[in-house]
Amino acid sequence: MEATADAVEAAVRAAHATRHALADRDRRAALLRRAAALLEADDAQLVATADAETALGAPRLTGELARTAYQLRSFADLVDEGGFLDVRIDRPDPGLTPPRPDLRRYKIPLGVVAVYGASNFPLAFSVPGGDTASALAAGCPVVVKAHPDHPATAERCAALLRRAATETGLPADAVVLVHGFQAGLDLVRHPLVAAAGFTGSVRGGRALHDAAAARPHPIPFHGELGSLNPVVVTAAAAVERADAIGTGLAGSMTLGTGQFCVKPGLVLVPEGAAGDRLLAALTAAAGATGPSAMLDHRMRDAFHAGVHDRGRLADVRAPLAPVVEDGGHTVSAAVLTVPAGRLATSGPHDLLLEECFGPLTVLARYADEDEAAAVLARVPGTLSATLHLSTAESAGTDPAGRGARLLAAVTPLAGRVVVNGWPTGVAVAPAQHHGGPYPATTSTATSVGATAVERWLRPVAYQDTPPALLPPELRDDNPLGLPRRVDDRPEHPAADPPGGRAAGA
Repeated sequence: MEATADAVEAAVRAAHATRHALADRDRRAALLRRAAALLEADDAQLVATADAETALGAPRLTGELARTAYQLRSFADLVDEGGFLDVRIDRPDPGLTPPRPDLRRYKIPLGVVAVYGASNFPLAFSVPGGDTASALAAGCPVVVKAHPDHPATAERCAALLRRAATETGLPADAVVLVHGFQAGLDLVRHPLVAAAGFTGSVRGGRALHDAAAARPHPIPFHGELGSLNPVVVTAAAAVERADAIGTGLAGSMTLGTGQFCVKPGLVLVPEGAAGDRLLAALTAAAGATGPSAMLDHRMRDAFHAGVHDRGRLADVRAPLAPVVEDGGHTVSAAVLTVPAGRLATSGPHDLLLEECFGPLTVLARYADEDEAAAVLARVPGTLSATLHLSTAESAGTDPAGRGARLLAAVTPLAGRVVVNGWPTGVAVAPAQHHGGPYPATTSTATSVGATAVERWLRPVAYQDTPPALLPPELRDDNPLGLPRRVDDRPEHPAADPPGGRAAGA
């Protein structure tokens, strides 16, 4: 199924040819809704195919399919509303210094987007996932490079999306699928590819990022690469609810066999009896989960090697060691502990500050707040950071103001800060942000939520342009009924403009 260079060339050119058809906002929204409906109608076969390839289990995949359909419909609603175009009109004002000309600005699609499917989410972060949905919402055709762990699922999803396109009056080639390692490189280097979205490893993502940057005309590359997702448990929180925190941590770190990008990989826990209780609850609950399957043998082997290499470091202990299974892709959970001081300065223990894909978490036991702060200062950019605070710290009534200070300490590290909860489970919502400083992501954008569409758009301004030549989005009479700012004041027109929305919107 490896796509040749000629096949990639044909795929990109076919997608590129659909750009003008995708300019119709009504049809884009219809495509997204029809895709959601077709995926849901095929749920039994789709889940069975994905489970056969990934062993993620029918319950997990059924939930992922529901998330995928909801995400597609959310972007359809976004397209209908039109605010993502960010229309701004400033009328001329000769009295200003300097005089202001007539200026009109909105956002337009970049062009063909290359999407690289993720291994651990065969639906929500692959062919019909957020990168594809947001790119189509923006008006960008998509060429998806399938992940080798679930090629049949990718083919089935691509066929459904292409069918959705034709059933809503759009060309099937608005979505094209290719397979193969070299095809992925050829895709990001193709001169007609205007942007790329990737979810995967630091190594693979960085190679594609660098290839995108090395082009004669570099393109935006949004890569989600690696994330440690640190957790800080205060001493007071451990005293209040050590058992609950330990049990909750076990559920979060083992969810999906630890193959979530927001799995908590490093947990700062105080020394002492309360921290010991938390550790005991964690190891008991994590140990009780039993073996479960990783996505492939390479990931299984990398997990075991990662646990082994970390376990060999000085002062690292393994209160819960993984059981090596014979054959298959199954692994069991592991918990390591280390004195936090080992992470406060650079050295071999820096390995513990890197993500290990799979059901492993490292507890760094800190003696005091200064030691915890020293470790946090060395944590690389991350998708999430989590705080577990006491009742008083959460309310801001503790004399030390510890909650506010910790919030300020972790905010520079993460794209999402969670308080008294767990980072696994990324809600699809307008206020969501799924990204973070490098290596969490290669850009400041999000791949989840409404603003994910902004990755595939660019602004353009028209100055003193005759009304007859303006795109309909920027005309004074607002024929498309778009929300906009005129002379820096918001305008919210009725849902349906006079005569309905113009074709080609």
